[in-house]
Amino acid sequence: MDGNAQEFSTHAEELVDKYARLVYQLAYARTRSREAAEDIFQDVFLRLVSKRPVFDSEEHEKAWFCRVTVNCANSYWRNPFRRRTQPLDETRAGELAAPGPEEGGGALDACLDRLSPQLRTVVHLYYYEGYSGPEIAALLGKGESAVRMALMRARRQLRDFWEEGGNSCV
Repeated sequence: MDGNAQEFSTHAEELVDKYARLVYQLAYARTRSREAAEDIFQDVFLRLVSKRPVFDSEEHEKAWFCRVTVNCANSYWRNPFRRRTQPLDETRAGELAAPGPEEGGGALDACLDRLSPQLRTVVHLYYYEGYSGPEIAALLGKGESAVRMALMRARRQLRDFWEEGGNSCV
């Protein structure tokens, strides 16, 4: 391995360590499937290695990972095979098992599961990753007013889900 390749390899490993949690959680928030989140996780870091992007700042770096994760999640479901099937063991696990720690568990997670993938993504970026409305708009390629509206709809739906479930969504 030459010097540049070795240097990039070391840098890529640091980026994986730094953004693994963000990428997995955003992919999971978008898909609500562990298997899909793991596939998307791999796709994002394969793109990192194949594209070798140069980042101007840490904010640019984080935005790149968010944008690529959302794009990979969108592409993941375009595959006709994935739209038509769901592994039997995942279906049964969803019916029988409690949510794992990476899913957050509990009533709020059950409410989030009921949101559309688009609303879950906006909620995740805003509340879990700390992005502002304008930053989310730039990441998702939407207008700021569309992001504000999505947050408003998500909050309203979460409140409605909570109230109709008697202060629970399960």
